[in-house]
Amino acid sequence: MSDALELDVRPILRNGGEPFGAIMAAVNSLAPGQSFKLFATFKPVPLFRVMETKGFGYEASPLEDGDWQVVFTPVGEAERAALSSPENPDSWGDPTHYLDCTDLDAPQPMVEILGRLETMDEGHVLFALLGREPVFLFPELQARGHAWVGDFDETGDAYRLMVRVGVRK
Repeated sequence: MSDALELDVRPILRNGGEPFGAIMAAVNSLAPGQSFKLFATFKPVPLFRVMETKGFGYEASPLEDGDWQVVFTPVGEAERAALSSPENPDSWGDPTHYLDCTDLDAPQPMVEILGRLETMDEGHVLFALLGREPVFLFPELQARGHAWVGDFDETGDAYRLMVRVGVRK
């Protein structure tokens, strides 16, 4: 394994900025098998699920000054399967609900999708079209027991998301 790529987003956060774009740019630049070390002013819990979906495990450690260091490490195929949804989307039925959220600003797409899912029956499928990858939606879907798959269309301009409604708790 090659040396870990390091990214310190503490200056961005301290200046009131949003470091997600810088983090994803760093992740996308990683060599196969390369780890990623992130420094932040808080424990970046929402990022953990995002990185799991990209095939990374993590180890978070508090630093002496109250900041955090997180090391994201690529996981093997078996571990990655355990981190992702176990359901096979090929077995899902056709979507029963469709949403076009391409013209909505955040967080409205997440609000619309979660609201619609609340009205749907278990096992039904929602198809949504979005203007960007809904990275903050994924942990919410996970917490509610829903399964999902998604990718960008061939132009890279729209993100296609299918969500299968899980068991109500």
